[in-house]
Amino acid sequence: MATHKGSEGTVHVGANAIAEIRSYSIEETADTLEDTSMGDSARTFKSSLTSFSGSVDVFWDETDTNGQGALTIGSEITLNVYPEGNDTGDTYYTGTAIVTGVSRSASFDGLVEASISVQGTGTLDPATA
Repeated sequence: MATHKGSEGTVHVGANAIAEIRSYSIEETADTLEDTSMGDSARTFKSSLTSFSGSVDVFWDETDTNGQGALTIGSEITLNVYPEGNDTGDTYYTGTAIVTGVSRSASFDGLVEASISVQGTGTLDPATA
């Protein structure tokens, strides 16, 4: 069984790596439709539409124009998430997403950070680098 360190991962906007990533998350969900009918002894459901969403937390880097700079509110991007890195043969996940939020924060004794939220539009597909 293969395991991977979080530090191996990377996230790209198209072919461009996002700089200074601290963490990321990606969540896939499926809606369900209830199809329970009278006389059933337990509720039953059918799978319906799927979706994905995620976030990327970074140390803010204004010079990363093709990575962080491409993640502007409302922009539609190709999101590529590489949990194990992007070497040949590595598995990654790809899909189209819309940037829905960008927040920046800082404290007097820390670095400026940003958190970018995305909503997938369409499917999130596994692929191989």
